[in-house]
Amino acid sequence: MNSLSQPFQISHTGLVWNNHFHRLGADFFTALAPQALPAPYWVGRSEAVAELLGLAPGQLAGDALLEALAGNQPISGTQPLASVYSGHQFGQWAGQLGDGRACLLGEANGLEVQLKGSGLTPYSRMGDGRAVLRSSIREFLCSEAMHALGIPTTRALCVVGSDEEVARESLETAAVVTRVAPSFIRFGHFEHFAARNQLPQLKTLADYVLARYYPDCQTAATLGANPYANLLLQVTERTAVMVAHWQAVGFCHGVMNTDNMSILGLTIDYGPFQFLDAYDPGHICNHTDRGGRYAFGRQPDIAHWNLYALAQALMPLIEDQALALRALDSFKPVFERSWLQLMRAKLGLPEENEDADDRTLLHDLLALLAQDRVDYSLFWRRLSQAVASQQFAPVRDLFLDVAAWDVWQLRYGARLAGVDPQQAAALMLKTNPKYVLRNYLGELAIKAAKGKDFLMVANLLNLLEQPFDEHPAFESYAGLPPDWASHIEISCSS
Repeated sequence: MNSLSQPFQISHTGLVWNNHFHRLGADFFTALAPQALPAPYWVGRSEAVAELLGLAPGQLAGDALLEALAGNQPISGTQPLASVYSGHQFGQWAGQLGDGRACLLGEANGLEVQLKGSGLTPYSRMGDGRAVLRSSIREFLCSEAMHALGIPTTRALCVVGSDEEVARESLETAAVVTRVAPSFIRFGHFEHFAARNQLPQLKTLADYVLARYYPDCQTAATLGANPYANLLLQVTERTAVMVAHWQAVGFCHGVMNTDNMSILGLTIDYGPFQFLDAYDPGHICNHTDRGGRYAFGRQPDIAHWNLYALAQALMPLIEDQALALRALDSFKPVFERSWLQLMRAKLGLPEENEDADDRTLLHDLLALLAQDRVDYSLFWRRLSQAVASQQFAPVRDLFLDVAAWDVWQLRYGARLAGVDPQQAAALMLKTNPKYVLRNYLGELAIKAAKGKDFLMVANLLNLLEQPFDEHPAFESYAGLPPDWASHIEISCSS
């Protein structure tokens, strides 16, 4: 690992580093520098995230920052570290885990900056601490795509590549993705100290999270003025809202282990994710998940299960099981309310109608989509356009059972009665994206990048930052995926 020799100073940006997590003390992390990445080169960059951090215009293109974000030059003011946590993986207690290939540099403009793929740490277990170009491009693009879709998520500043070889199922090349979030603290951080009965450290961590991210919980009287129960309540509700967004847009996370669950209700750790092509509640996007624990339709239940694991870890602080259960019981109603609101918008229904059974209308529609394996994103976009034009034939063409579709369309038309069709269509067109990061698009960008052609990465980033716009030059990216897309396998390997 690098020694912290001559520091590199990011100048002329006003960028000020802070290191709040570092101040928690050595029980929470190992201080270390990222491992050097030989001969780095830019693969993808987000100017939007650069601006969010406070980097000066054009700074992200410079060689000096390239070397720093490859881990080759320390950045003045940072105190890099790898944090320790534990967790449940595929429903089983996995014991101590931690940042096995990530290095937290510190905070800039109130946001933590982390290098993922930056080399060995004490928590790497049998791994090499590296990320590969393939997974780094996927995480970079999907982080920014989810943000543009309005889904709570970590962000990604850039991807730096190298010709250094990394062994996975085959030899691949290494890369580092720079991730950004208000915090990377996970459920597993709390599980770690609870499992070890390190209650002072557990309280220190909880008090830190309360003070930094949930200050209202310290004075709220919602659950008996118990700040730790109120913390669990807020995390539960944020997680429910996040997963409702996943289900509405057709996003499969793929590996919802408790160490991949954000304490802030952010989508975190993009590994074997997928946006649905054909609608299938049983779809498993992670071919490592042989039991289907993290199938698309199971994601709400798994999130709730993970929250129970967090509650168990917080019990020494909450001390009242009834309060913990009340906090956890908020998940289902918040999820249902959030999901229904999002799905109503997808149908162009601007407000709730107490006389209408929208839930049944939606569930019957989803059953039709599943029965005929209709492409999820394409259906919603065509429906949006059909409401605008009152030409429903392109939507009907997606179904095999056209008679069943015709019956549902009549019910939908009756529900839309009294709603201005142009108002409904406008809502739908800004709710149902034209472009999502389909697996095959990611594969094409990765293939080009392996040949040092990064244009498709840049083009996809531009599309995914504006997913509701038409982008007529890229119309083919909004159509049905090619046949070979169904054979793409995504696993936990990276």
